[in-house]
Amino acid sequence: MNNSAPPENLVSLNTELKAAIRLSAEYDPLDPKRIPEAMTRDPRYLVATSEHDMAVLRFKYDFEYWAYRCVVITDKLTGQDIPFKLNRPQRRLVAELERQRLASQPLRLIMLKARQWGGSTLVQVYFAWIQIIHRRNWNSLICAHVKDTAATIRGMYTKILERYPEEFWEEETPPSFRPFERMTNTRFIPGRGCKVTICSSENQESARGIDCALAHLSEVAFWKDSTLHNPADLLRSVASGIARKPLSFIAMESTANGVGNFFHREWLRAVSDKSDKIPFFVPWYEIDIYTEEVDDPIALWMSLDDYERDLWYTYGCTLEAINWYHNKRQEFPDHRSMMAEFPTTADEAFTSSSSNVFASVDVERLRKGVREPLACGEVVGSSKGDVADLSSPRFIPSPDGYAKIWEFPKPDKRYIASVDIGGRSRGADFSVIAVLSCGAGSEPPEVVAQWRGHIDHDLLAWKAAAMGRYYNNALLVVESNTWETSSEGHGAYILDTLSTSYPNLYRRERSAQDSAGQSLAPGFHTNTRTKPAVISNLIALVREGGYVERDSEACDELLQYELRADGSYGARRGCHDDILMTRAIALYVNLSGSTPPAPYRMKPGELERLLSIGGWR
Repeated sequence: MNNSAPPENLVSLNTELKAAIRLSAEYDPLDPKRIPEAMTRDPRYLVATSEHDMAVLRFKYDFEYWAYRCVVITDKLTGQDIPFKLNRPQRRLVAELERQRLASQPLRLIMLKARQWGGSTLVQVYFAWIQIIHRRNWNSLICAHVKDTAATIRGMYTKILERYPEEFWEEETPPSFRPFERMTNTRFIPGRGCKVTICSSENQESARGIDCALAHLSEVAFWKDSTLHNPADLLRSVASGIARKPLSFIAMESTANGVGNFFHREWLRAVSDKSDKIPFFVPWYEIDIYTEEVDDPIALWMSLDDYERDLWYTYGCTLEAINWYHNKRQEFPDHRSMMAEFPTTADEAFTSSSSNVFASVDVERLRKGVREPLACGEVVGSSKGDVADLSSPRFIPSPDGYAKIWEFPKPDKRYIASVDIGGRSRGADFSVIAVLSCGAGSEPPEVVAQWRGHIDHDLLAWKAAAMGRYYNNALLVVESNTWETSSEGHGAYILDTLSTSYPNLYRRERSAQDSAGQSLAPGFHTNTRTKPAVISNLIALVREGGYVERDSEACDELLQYELRADGSYGARRGCHDDILMTRAIALYVNLSGSTPPAPYRMKPGELERLLSIGGWR
């Protein structure tokens, strides 16, 4: 928490801060004193006698100079055509690109976009600089989530050619795009031999086999992610055709669309230095238009909350920028919506959404409990190889196993196991078995084990029973909708078999007795009455730290979960909620406090032996 009292020298500090920011933003791209050092080593530098010759030579070494002299863009505030003078974020991005170029490295970029700073424009102008000034026959690709967006991006390039200064165009044919071999998606620049092709992620076949050295991949977070449309496959097909050589360039950019999708995973790889791409993000306060004059600095400071004061202390924002943020924030129903539109950090951009069910700050607090598992492997019912034999449950360590163990069963401890049924095939939803300790006294429930994979449903039932037996005959809660409505006819059989084979299976009240006079039905049924209840309970527990999460993917699913326009809950498109639902159902059922039968007890020294197998410890 920051002190509510303003700093004694608030006004003078703000004046110095504004001056420093203004100094970094104000520059003259035509200043002859800014000639790059590499240009002075060029033999032509000493013999260039005219202003024209000097300008043409400088174009090769100074992107910002070329952009200002040769590129015309439409100003977003006035609608007027103006020379392309880079703003602060654009200059910062060019510095990163030039660092790679001057080191003769291939240019690789992943950019998390914000509003109104011209990131896509900068990428296309840099492409044009390479194709017009540096390389002939250097083809480029523009691929967006829909073809219209790709065409709009290419439209920026069209304007560059239409308005290119005649005195600096050295080819015999005037600068323009021309059709190429009757191909509707491809244009070429006469004299340069450079082709520019557009496509969409919806028609991935059109991007395969394209000969290009530059690729602008736009709005990647919104690319379809399914069995037929896979962003990873599309990126691989594009990247495989681009050699890792100087002045090749792959730029992947997008606004955020939640976490856990392909773009978010690629971003995390880049910020973890596990990717070939430079991560680049522009916070709202770096965009110069987001400021408002301050009449009374002290009054403004006293009206701020801790988050807004932290913009001063942590991020070095001016009072004018904070004043804009403070006033703009009042247009939104909650701060989460404001953060989604105008993020201060990359994490805010990914995790803030007005439709999110779980607040990002609550999920990130929950994420602090995430740990690497003690061991991975499989839990089996016995050593005999019979999946239906539950007589001597045990854990078999294996790096390739689908079961993660964060805590081995402890004597006399109560556990609850929850099952979410998925599909068998690789492209289907996952099946998940989650085991949680039930908690006692002030001790909250805690995720202790999880199995996640694709498996036949009858084998899933026995797998769940084995894990339940291993964890002290845990209360086994099966989300039974899939089996109760199975079109293959064996769902009810699986439930009945499990009901007679496992001693501590959760049962719910029937609305009426069945033909055998039974008033209880095996399994938990998710419907319009129970689902809001289990999700509301999970919201409260996540908000209040009411349980301990160990799996990072569970936290990702919480951030991908949304309230839809029709009032229903579900995972964001292309994402999953199978892990989330096991937590939601287990924690909801845990309120009943069901008592399990006698616990299974590990033999003396068994835990140490298990951990030593396969080098787990």
